[in-house]
Amino acid sequence: MRTDREVTCPGVQSRVLVAALVLFGSALYAPAADSVDSLTLEAAFARALSANPTIAAARLRRAVDLAGVSVARERLNPEGRVELEKEAPKQAYGLALPLEIGGKRGRRIAVSEATLHTGEAQLDQTIVETRAQVRHAYFGRVIAEARLQVLAELREFAARARDAAQQRFDAGSAPRLEVLQAQLALAQAENEEDVARASAHALAVQLNALLGYPLDALVTLATTLDDSGTLDVGVAISRAQAANTELAVLDRQIEEARARVALARALRVPNITPEATLTRDAAPEFDTGWRAAVGMTIPLFTTHKAGVRVEEAALAQLQGERDAAAARITGEVSSAVALADAQRQAYVRYREHVLPQALEVASMAEDSYRLGRTGIAAFLQALQASRDARLQSLLAAAGYQDALTDLERAMGAPIH
Repeated sequence: MRTDREVTCPGVQSRVLVAALVLFGSALYAPAADSVDSLTLEAAFARALSANPTIAAARLRRAVDLAGVSVARERLNPEGRVELEKEAPKQAYGLALPLEIGGKRGRRIAVSEATLHTGEAQLDQTIVETRAQVRHAYFGRVIAEARLQVLAELREFAARARDAAQQRFDAGSAPRLEVLQAQLALAQAENEEDVARASAHALAVQLNALLGYPLDALVTLATTLDDSGTLDVGVAISRAQAANTELAVLDRQIEEARARVALARALRVPNITPEATLTRDAAPEFDTGWRAAVGMTIPLFTTHKAGVRVEEAALAQLQGERDAAAARITGEVSSAVALADAQRQAYVRYREHVLPQALEVASMAEDSYRLGRTGIAAFLQALQASRDARLQSLLAAAGYQDALTDLERAMGAPIH
């Protein structure tokens, strides 16, 4: 009798060989995803500054504002007039040149330049907000990968517990219930690891999008979690008051509003329009003549007082918003510094005291169970306690990084 291993079929072998070559060739020549080695947090900030789509779009406003300055510098066009009449003089050729007086053109240019400065301040605000998003996404991925590593190690612990329970059951020193409990714990650990892997992948895609990388790029992060001390409250508030981009935007908007008030006041001065006319064919009195005139809008019904009041009210509103924003930012910075310091202390406590003890307890529980001194329930309880402690330490680290992100947002400027 010939076994299945001895049966051969040339046609089947050839098809399998072709399929293997196709699969191997496609794997060999498939384009590999872009990879970036050792991306630090500062390098991520620099990358976002040059490649983030939101920042790139915000930079496009400068071209619009520069065009607005060019529009503001334009002067009024002259007006030409040709008159053909039946009475003398039968022809007239006139030219009128409107003149803006009262400094209207200069005030209009000042408004456009103030708008340009406002756009620059808003670009800085967008950059600071993007920095905060990058920090949040960067350490979110770091923590997600650390959580995945923790759950992978716990899955290995659960697998060893399952193996130990099976060995004790085979030896007749443990009931079947312990094997089932260990299998259940392993299945739960595998499910949690799968979810954590998907979460880490999602955060990697989010960070790649912020940094302008392909979504499937393989980026290795180099900056790890640390417990660098937070700023002093007074120092943070001083830096926020001096460099906060939200306050800078409001300051530029106030300057723009003041320029609009000056423009509105200048518009109350009426323009004048000098006009010169050449006349022809007025025989027998003359063949060629001339006349001159000056036109002016009479501010009888529209005096632009309402326009001035509108701009003055807008200026007062912006000044009030600026005072309110300064008070709010002071409170947000104070609370963010306090929260960041508390989260840092919690993270350090977990890292230096809680985690070493939890890992030691888990190791001792595993040894005790393998030696038959305790049951599976105590071992699984120790594993669960170790899992909870390690995940809580990562939550503390995430809380610390979130607090730093909130602090940077509240300051409206880089922390360091």
